[in-house]
Amino acid sequence: MKHKINGIEYDVVIEKKHNKNLYIRVKKDGKIYVSCPLFTSKSYIKKLLNENEDQISKMISRQAEQQKRDEEFYYLGQKYDIIIVPTLDKIEWKETRIYAPSKKKLDVWCDLERRRIFQERYDYIYQNFNENVLYPKLKIRSMKTRWGVCNRKSETITLNAKLLSYPLECLDYVIVHELCHLVHFDHSKNFWNLVGVYCPEYKRIRKILKG
Repeated sequence: MKHKINGIEYDVVIEKKHNKNLYIRVKKDGKIYVSCPLFTSKSYIKKLLNENEDQISKMISRQAEQQKRDEEFYYLGQKYDIIIVPTLDKIEWKETRIYAPSKKKLDVWCDLERRRIFQERYDYIYQNFNENVLYPKLKIRSMKTRWGVCNRKSETITLNAKLLSYPLECLDYVIVHELCHLVHFDHSKNFWNLVGVYCPEYKRIRKILKG
C-alpha cells in the first residue's frame, strides 16, 4: 500500500494483530507502519492516514532528524561519517569516514577508546597537578547536565562519557576542574584562579562545552 504526504509517496506496511486499537508509526526505514485489528479495511486505514497527515509528517521529520544524528559521529572534536559494512572484521578509518562491521561493534570500540583516553589524560594531569590531594578514583558514565562530578566523600571523580565527542582540550579542562574541587569546594575566585593555573584557556573551552 502507498500513501502520499506533501507530494511524497511513502510505503505503508499494514500489520494486522489482535489489537483493539489502531497505531501509526514511522520507522527507521522511512516506511509508515499501521498496526490494527484483524478485520480493519484498507479504506478505513486510508481514511485515518488522511486524517492524521500532519502528525505523520511530524513523525517522518523526527525520524529523518534522528537518522541524520545516527549517521553523524564525532570523535575528539572531528566529525566522521559512519559506513556500516557487515563483511568487515574490524573498525577502519579513511579520512573523514569510519567503516564498521555494525553499530554495536562501533559502540564497543568507542567504550574501549573512551576508557583508554580518559585514563591516560586523567593520570597525566594528576601527575602534573602540584597540589596536596590524594589520587581519586575515576568513573565514566553518561550524564545529561554535568560534564564532571567530584565526590570528596567517596574520593571519586566522574567524567561524562560524551566528552569523547569533543576536542581533547575539553576533556583536559573538565579533569582539571574536578581536581581543583579537591582543593576548593566551591566556585570561588580562588577556585577559578587555580583552574587557570592548570588550564589557562578554560574560559574559551567552557564556551565550546556550552555549545
